[in-house]
Amino acid sequence: MLFQIAIDGPSGAGKSTIAKAVASRLGITYVDTGALYRTVGYYVRSKGVDPKDAPAVTALLPEIRVDLDYIDGVQVVLLNGENLGDRIRTPEISMYASAVSAIPAVRAFLLDTQRDIAKKRSVIMDGRDIGTVILPNAQVKIFLTASDECRATRRYEELKAKGIETTVEEVLSDMRKRDHDDSTRAVAPAVAAPDAVLFDNSWMKPDECTEAVLQQIILPKLGLTV
Repeated sequence: MLFQIAIDGPSGAGKSTIAKAVASRLGITYVDTGALYRTVGYYVRSKGVDPKDAPAVTALLPEIRVDLDYIDGVQVVLLNGENLGDRIRTPEISMYASAVSAIPAVRAFLLDTQRDIAKKRSVIMDGRDIGTVILPNAQVKIFLTASDECRATRRYEELKAKGIETTVEEVLSDMRKRDHDDSTRAVAPAVAAPDAVLFDNSWMKPDECTEAVLQQIILPKLGLTV
């Protein structure tokens, strides 16, 4: 049986951490859709183009080839054959990703890539509009969230571990701006699907959240046990 699990929510809610852990527990494919938009944003920045200039960004799309690959079971996104690694994880690229994701042509460009993956295997995807747009028929939809301060602290710790210098205050400011931009954009706004289960994991440890999401939401909805 093939099934689809959609996890949406704002930046720093722990979506990718939980999605990766659930994928490992269930033996299914994890797809980090945010990395796809970050990769497009990275290319736009490399060309010196304003990410909010829709015609200019759209004109760059024919030059971009985005591919998913798996190295030692870990998803990597390739930009024209190159693995960018953590270069797409900086706060600046986060803002570029948010801006380009509001452009209809960019969303259409990446939509088929995401849906094609889900047609071939059981998947868990995390992002901003998985349950509303990418996988509207997913058997399980979760909207994961946490307090602003909690999310900013988590993202700050992630960036610090990667050697990226910033402050909690800067991360919080960028996060709130991105939250606003993502939730109010005209195309595929980042909002919970009507049939999504809301789950607040403020200050929960990753393993605690994973176990709760699995036992309370995913396994009952899929009729599975692990």
